[in-house]
Amino acid sequence: MELADWLLTPGERGNPATRVDRRHPGGAAWSTGNEVTPLVHGAVYFGRLLTAIRAQRAGDLLLFTDWRGDPDEPLAGPGSEIGEVLCDAARRGVVVKGLVWRSHLDRFQFSEEENYHLGEEIEEAGGECLLDMRVRPGGSHHQKFVVLRHPGRPEHDIAFAGGIDLCHSRHDDGAHRGDPLSQPMSPAYGPRPPWHDLQLAVRGPAVGDIEATFRERWQDPAPLSRSPFSRVRSLLRHEDTRADPLPDQPPDPAPRGPHTVQVLRTYPWRRQGYPFAPEGERSIARGYVKALRRARALIYLEDQYLWSTAVAAHFARALADSPQLRMIAVLPAVPDQEGRISTPMNLLGRVQALDLLRRAGGDRVGVYSLENHAGTPVYVHAKVCVIDDVWASVGSDNVNRRSWTHDSELSCAVVDETRDPRTPDDPGGLGDGARAFARELRLALNLEHLDGDPAGDALALCDPERVFHAFAASAAALDRWHDAGRHGPRPPGRLRTYRTPRLSRGQAALADPLYRLIADPDGRPRSLRRRDAY
Repeated sequence: MELADWLLTPGERGNPATRVDRRHPGGAAWSTGNEVTPLVHGAVYFGRLLTAIRAQRAGDLLLFTDWRGDPDEPLAGPGSEIGEVLCDAARRGVVVKGLVWRSHLDRFQFSEEENYHLGEEIEEAGGECLLDMRVRPGGSHHQKFVVLRHPGRPEHDIAFAGGIDLCHSRHDDGAHRGDPLSQPMSPAYGPRPPWHDLQLAVRGPAVGDIEATFRERWQDPAPLSRSPFSRVRSLLRHEDTRADPLPDQPPDPAPRGPHTVQVLRTYPWRRQGYPFAPEGERSIARGYVKALRRARALIYLEDQYLWSTAVAAHFARALADSPQLRMIAVLPAVPDQEGRISTPMNLLGRVQALDLLRRAGGDRVGVYSLENHAGTPVYVHAKVCVIDDVWASVGSDNVNRRSWTHDSELSCAVVDETRDPRTPDDPGGLGDGARAFARELRLALNLEHLDGDPAGDALALCDPERVFHAFAASAAALDRWHDAGRHGPRPPGRLRTYRTPRLSRGQAALADPLYRLIADPDGRPRSLRRRDAY
């Protein structure tokens, strides 16, 4: 298999200013020899993160970015609150540096005060955490990763990257009973909303690529905010607004596994551009578009949104071009916030996207939501895509125009050099084979949603057609049980058929400008918008 068939070459990233690709020997745009482990659920990730941070010593580096940070969120029970864990590391002499989105005002359901307090605690302990608002108007820094480096002990180096923030609502496990500390959400999710999410643990040379992404943002000389209001408030609060120098970046960890990792990002075009992305970067979008052109058997997607016809068009084109291709999408049953204005705004892009996909793929498109065994909907916050059991992507990015063009995002595309011998051993029929990482990731998620037995059901679920029908049958059985008043034993599984909501023409017309301006804006320069290119 040629990696360049699935992954972006250096010229295809579209951002020659970044140092990420320049770091690789031989001009490659990816790093080989990595060991990547999926951490499904916040509880699993938080436990691994806590162990790794507590093992750090004086002189080690802890670098993190986040969209929201709640200092009182426990990683693993009392005494493991994230603020205290980071502060304790700083007091031990670990070099702790953080970049957290400054956020919009709390009255708009954002996290201004929480992010400020996390940064304040870390600064008092001797670390440094900056509130970063170098974004487009209405934009955010949405990257969620942690890098732990150990000079002199590189075998311990690790990076965590994906969709899980260090905040309330994220500490859930496979039972999906929710996080005791939860954010306000739609009443449909109950007082303790169940939460489905995913993070990667990355070891090997790709740790250096993720660290380079942090360093590019940290070393940006632009002010953290151009808003006069924010700058005055920072002055009154005595906030740290200048990044202190970082120690030199250590050499990359040695190769240790079979996984090729390509770090993909989104940065918007801005009038005062980023020095590391003066025209922005849309390598996440480009990575998806390239991989989708090779899809032949199954696109498996879990996503918080799945909005925008411009984005869904690339999935629809793959479905139209390949008559045997199927697509499974797992989405939230309802938006996280409900209101007379916000609900139509949040649904419009999905309604349009699903209509486009179904016109292209017909009954080859299956769309589902999740519930726990008590019947409470599970909020799907995961951002994962697996194509033909070869290419897998996990990151902070959703499948929508905002994530592909407007906010800062980071994703890891993973291709395994190890072939999976189970039938079908080449689902796409292009000679690429099935690859162990992508297939095992998909199976782990499929088995959870189906309440399947890893020993007895995994072999059958390797087949794209059989897993497609297994999802449909499981959801139909659970739907019938609910429709019949929930009498008798509950059928196994957690899948419900996603019922596409209906919006009146008036609702759609009123929601459209808000959807385009607020919910799903476009961060591309005008030249790319005109060509609908990335």
